[in-house]
Amino acid sequence: MAGEFLSLEGVSYHYGSGGAGITDVSLQCPPGSWTAIMGPSGAGKSTLLNCASGLLPVDQGLVHIGQHDLARMGEADLTRVRRDLIGFVFQDYNLVEAFTCLQNVMLSFLFGGPRIEVDDAVRALQAVGLDGFADVYPSDMSGGQRQRVAVARALASRPSVVFADEPTGALDTAGSQLVLDAFGQVAARGSTVLMVTHDPDVAARAGSTVFLVDGRIHSVWSGCTAEQLAMHLAETTLSGADR
Repeated sequence: MAGEFLSLEGVSYHYGSGGAGITDVSLQCPPGSWTAIMGPSGAGKSTLLNCASGLLPVDQGLVHIGQHDLARMGEADLTRVRRDLIGFVFQDYNLVEAFTCLQNVMLSFLFGGPRIEVDDAVRALQAVGLDGFADVYPSDMSGGQRQRVAVARALASRPSVVFADEPTGALDTAGSQLVLDAFGQVAARGSTVLMVTHDPDVAARAGSTVFLVDGRIHSVWSGCTAEQLAMHLAETTLSGADR
């Protein structure tokens, strides 16, 4: 499936409870791009990801995936766009315990999404280091293995856009490298990748890194080392604490 241009223009979202949201965020992610989002705790990183994917209805602004205007869509149309065009990696994995790894990877197809061949699902598992796990159930796996199943599921249908929230949070170094290699291959095929991470080593693999502070874009960095990103993260954390 071809990648789609992801565009946010002047997007704001604020929680009724007073929790941190985002304000006037504009971001352009062309097909084949890989963008990381970093920032202090409470900066609005996951909120930005959820607004960009249509999981949260924006208070104002525009969100486009290709020609689809997510901010103006009804829930039924949003569900179809998320099913047909988007791959998600959530922090809590969202695996179906009664399904095997293979069935979890094919889940969107089983519920009417784009066709995923068994061979494609097996290759997706192999790409994240889970060769031979097709018939294993989530209850028999470690947290890191479960997270890799979630990544394989997000990538198996070759989605136009991939949204990932801390996709390496439960992984060791070897597992992280496998997942990041898989994201790199997806971007190289033309899909758009938007990823939240707290890890400068992970962000350094992306093409660019967007730093959020207090729900607003603070800066955008490209071609930086993990050390440079770590230093800037520390600076933005301090600047947020000083406000």
